[in-house]
This record gives sequence, C-alpha cells and structure tokens, in this order.
Amino acid sequence: MTTKQHWILPEGIDEVLPEQAARFESMRRMLLDLYAGWGYELVMPPTIDFIESLLTGTGHDLDLQTFKLVDQMSGRTLGLRADMTPQVARIDAHQLQKDIPTRLCYIGTVLRTRPESIGDSRSPLQVGAELYGHAGVESEVEIIGLMLQTFNAMAIDDVYLDLGNVDIYRGLAKQAGLSNEVESQLFDMLQRKAVTEINTLLDSLDIDNKMKTMLAGLSSLNGDKSVFVKARELFSDADDSVKTAIDYLEKTAELMRQRLAGTSMGDIKVHFDLSELHGYHYKTGVVFAAFVPQLGQAIARGGRYDDIGKIFGRARPATGFSTDLKVLNQLSSKQFDLPEKIFAPIGTDQRKIAALRAEGKVVIEQLPGQGDNAEQADAKAMGCSKSL
Repeated sequence: MTTKQHWILPEGIDEVLPEQAARFESMRRMLLDLYAGWGYELVMPPTIDFIESLLTGTGHDLDLQTFKLVDQMSGRTLGLRADMTPQVARIDAHQLQKDIPTRLCYIGTVLRTRPESIGDSRSPLQVGAELYGHAGVESEVEIIGLMLQTFNAMAIDDVYLDLGNVDIYRGLAKQAGLSNEVESQLFDMLQRKAVTEINTLLDSLDIDNKMKTMLAGLSSLNGDKSVFVKARELFSDADDSVKTAIDYLEKTAELMRQRLAGTSMGDIKVHFDLSELHGYHYKTGVVFAAFVPQLGQAIARGGRYDDIGKIFGRARPATGFSTDLKVLNQLSSKQFDLPEKIFAPIGTDQRKIAALRAEGKVVIEQLPGQGDNAEQADAKAMGCSKSL
C-alpha cells in the first residue's frame, strides 16, 4: 500500500467527523434519558469478550459475523462483539442476580465481519433495551412501546410494525416430527416466501396431508388482524401449543392498541406475518420489526428470548429490541441546538472566559501565531459566531 492510500478505511467501516459526532452525542444523551425515564438502567458490556459468551443463545446466529482472535494471555479465543444482547443477558443472570423484573439499556459500537445488506456499516452504533424477569404480554407491549417512543423522539415518521410469533412454526414442526435438517430447510424457504419450493419439499415428506396443508399455508398468513381468523381455521387440527401462540400474539397486539390509543403513536400501522421467523434459532415467542417506506430492511428488531441466560445459570424470561443509531440518524428530522461558540483573542480576561464556559458557552482561545488580530474573519474560521 502506498503512502497515498493510508487514509483509506476498510470497506463498511466509517469515521465520524466533529459535526456529525456532536449530533450522535446529542441523540445518545436524549435516548438514554428517555430510557432512564422508563426505568431502564445503562450497562456497558466490554467490546471484546470470550467467544463462548458472545456465541451464546442469540450468538450462534452471529458466528460468521464475529471477528475472532487469540488472547495472548490466556490462549483462549476472543471475539469482538457483533451484538450486545448475550453480554447484557450475562449481566442480568450472573452479575445482578435479581429476582424482580430488571430493565437494562445499552449503546455502543459493535463490529461485524460483513454488512447485513449492501451499503450497510460493519460498525453499527447499537442501541437497545432489555426487560428480564417477566413472562407476559405486558412486557412485550412495554418494549414495543419504548421502541416506538424511540422513533417518536427521533422525529421518524411513517413507521409500521411487523408482528409474528416463532412458536407457531416451532409447534407445527414438532407436531409434524420434522428432522432438524428439514426444519432448517423449510425455515429458509418460509423466510423467502418460496411457495413452489415449500410445496415441493412438503410433497417429498412422509407426513400427514393435514400437516402438509398447515405448513404450506403458513407463508400466506400475513396482513391485517383478519389473519387471526384465517390462522385459527387453518390450524384447527394443530396442537395446543400452536393455538396458544396465536392467542398470545393477538393478545399482545390488542394490549398494544389499547396502550397506544390516544397517544401520538395511536395510528401506528401494524402488519402481522405468522411466517416471520427472524431469530428463530434463539427467539422463543413474539418477534417484531419496524420498517419505514424509504428503506427495504428493518430499522429495528426485537422479540422474546427466554432461554438466553440459561448458560449463565439463570434462564429468566427476557424480551427486548435493538437498533442502529446511524440508521436512525439518516431517517431523523430532529434538530439539535449546538452550543454557541465564542472566539477569545489573546489577552482576554480568564475570569470572563471561565464565566462564559460555566454558562454553557463554548469559548475558543486564540493561540500565539494565529493571526495578528481577533477580527471576525478569524472567529468565523474557528466556527465562532462571536468574538470577544
């Protein structure tokens, strides 16, 4: 690499310049204050961790996304976090060990070996919230409400919500007696809504025709709340676990509607997709995602993952969401007031400078050799609107 190429960054890795960094910091403070108002306490997991901790529960889906290296002190494999959720689960299960519901939030850079889609950053600024210790629709509704309030605070409009429940497919797969290999194949096809492939695969299986009909029909169960009527009709012969999962999802949606009624988010568009299986290998119930028309991918995702703390000694009920502050910034029309900058020529009384800084003003002092005078031209060059 020549000297002229030293400034080039790795693909998908970006740096943030002063003006944008100030905006990110304002957003960070605003969101942490919002979460604190809901009782969510800030935690700061380490950037680097033992690979076993990072690839726990949700982490197994992130194996290929995680940068790995060898610890020169212990000889063990370390990873650079690609998602903070497993680490926060460890904090709840191992460090805090509370028996009451625990609310935690986090924000920080995560690193990924590849972007989730073309043009995405490989170093998202992940922000999220987790609620541990409660196994009911009320905690789902609280987390979804906090996610929607995040968008509201960031002045992001036209958000719509996608709701599903992975336990529906999990119950059907168990009832059909699908092998792990077939279950995984069918899972992939359902995510792609590949109807022809789904039918071909099901035709090749030695399972009951009613079971084939139920599995084949899963991909078509998406739309408004009328989906629940269709689902109950289609799954009339399904096990109770499937019917319970449908009831739970409907109850979540209804409680959310009641909670948001009369608020600025009361007209949120809700779409149901019973074959939405994002995070299927570790999620244990309701899953949700938020979208906006101008982006083809989710701007936030979340759901229930009750088993994530098991390896740390406490498999507490858990639900949460996460998003990328960089993506939110692209969509946000929120304006933040920057502090006024004042230029102080050489010789300005230091007591006056200290008093202005105590008022929240930014005072930039002239350095020796920085021009022969303190005229407005020098102040402007330093980004100052005034000169003392």
